[in-house]
Amino acid sequence: MSTLAKRKAESPLPEPKSTPFSPRSPGSGGKSPTPGPASPAKLPSADASGAFSGAHWLQQGLPQGDSDETDSTLGSDIDSSTASISSSILNYRTINGRTYHSETVTDGEYWAPNDQKMLGALEIYYHSQFLMMGEQLHQAPLKSDIQHAIDIGTGEGFWAIDFADKYPNCDVIGTDISPIQPSWCPPNLQFVIDDATKEWTFKDNHFDYVHMSFLNGAIENWGNLYKQAYRVCKPGGWVEHVDTSPIIECDDGTVPPDSAMVEYGRVMAEAGRRIGRSLTIVHDGTQEPGLKEAGFVNLQTKTWKQPMSAWPVDPKLKEVGLYNYVAVTSDIEGVIQFLLHNVMGWSTEEISIFAAHLCREMKEQKFHGYWVWKCVYGQKPEDAE
Repeated sequence: MSTLAKRKAESPLPEPKSTPFSPRSPGSGGKSPTPGPASPAKLPSADASGAFSGAHWLQQGLPQGDSDETDSTLGSDIDSSTASISSSILNYRTINGRTYHSETVTDGEYWAPNDQKMLGALEIYYHSQFLMMGEQLHQAPLKSDIQHAIDIGTGEGFWAIDFADKYPNCDVIGTDISPIQPSWCPPNLQFVIDDATKEWTFKDNHFDYVHMSFLNGAIENWGNLYKQAYRVCKPGGWVEHVDTSPIIECDDGTVPPDSAMVEYGRVMAEAGRRIGRSLTIVHDGTQEPGLKEAGFVNLQTKTWKQPMSAWPVDPKLKEVGLYNYVAVTSDIEGVIQFLLHNVMGWSTEEISIFAAHLCREMKEQKFHGYWVWKCVYGQKPEDAE
């Protein structure tokens, strides 16, 4: 059971409202004639060409109808304080009223805010991902008696908390560039401030399991990251990298090429290209060859489709899509602000109008879009030195 699921009784997910734009399948009787996502096919290459400018969305104006961008009434208990953290690390940057990690931690710039609004959205998003992956915390075949595990880029720390609960005899470390993790956590879990893009300070051949998730747009040199993971992983241990892409796919032609959904993928991919930190590693095919070159063997790959809203017929996929919809629409401007404003040069008004169009398309169940997630895991050879 995920961290969010444990608190569902305190903060239940609201049922979809009976409105034309509620997260409910289209058609009479609330049933969709469209089946859920099919098995993932070969992914096309990311192409950021043809992305609209912010002025295009400014000319479109706000979408007509309900201006409420979210149907969510979910609250958040997230406690972002962390004990024994220096004041310099807490000296966050502020952009348009949103806070981002301190410049004292890393030389690079990460696109996501670290404030309470974003953390609340990420907790819901994590639950959508957890459901999507069959409520499994990992895909690698771990032994029940593993002793040491690390979660690189732990973010708000919910995966690390759930993993530490599942493996109470395993010492778990979660690293991140912001001290945004809860002060409450299992006794076998420790959060540390560390920049994964720099030289790792952990011992060689130490961890039974190295976990990395949702690092797109954060890493400039993936080959170096995988080599660091190989170095700290013990012989016979496992590495697992789970990630996604902002490119929104569609199998039935219901997402038109001039939609905000398609534009979201194009402009985010281009922004990642400009800062030299790809957001499209799933479509770029980065994971498998990178892990292989680092030295890992027995590589396995799994993919999933995460619906943008509750349009699928399949009840499980519908729930995945509903949680995704609530998470994304609760803070879409936080997701896109840094890259579209600081990198692409969009104005605050252009960003707001574009966000409104994207949220409206997610409410309208006729758009059957989804994100692709890919998990690649592999093993360090037993005879490795």
